[in-house]
Amino acid sequence: MSRRILILDGHPDPDPARYCHALAASYAQGAVGVGHVVHRTNLSDLDFPVLRSRSDWEDGPTPAAILALQDQLDWAEHVVIIYPLWLGDMPARLKALLEQAFRPAFAFGGKTVSPGGGKLKGRSARIVVTMGMPAAAYRIFYLAHSLRSLKRNVLALVGIGPIRDTIIGGVETRSDASRKRYLAQLRTMGARAD
Repeated sequence: MSRRILILDGHPDPDPARYCHALAASYAQGAVGVGHVVHRTNLSDLDFPVLRSRSDWEDGPTPAAILALQDQLDWAEHVVIIYPLWLGDMPARLKALLEQAFRPAFAFGGKTVSPGGGKLKGRSARIVVTMGMPAAAYRIFYLAHSLRSLKRNVLALVGIGPIRDTIIGGVETRSDASRKRYLAQLRTMGARAD
């Protein structure tokens, strides 16, 4: 059964050599190859300001790039977010994008934020995080705190679930063969819309 998939490539650097871009392309390739409909949005291509106040978040004008992303979120049945871990968290530009996209009027239909009651209920998600440290260190020592926050405090808050994750550690030191195995894994996930 075909699904509508939104892939958000959350690496702010447009350099095509970034591994996140290759992972997003592999997921898309696997999904399209079995008949899923895919829309890919690259953070590095978007132009939008950072929100600076609660009134901007609630009532400020929504930039065109954000309106387009909100339309894609409305359309999607499954959302894939791929990003590098920077200083223990997602890149600031990705956080700014999510703040813009999940304004109360869009995510909750008004100014009241209702945990788990968002209008994106019924959508599933996959988060893929790349990092320099070993994945086990991030999960065990750091308790995957930023990933857990994204899952619980952002995606689940707006109604998205279930949310699965993949952590790829040691990206700078991985062999080409290891990188290719992860690309193949992402293609398989894309084919399953997982």
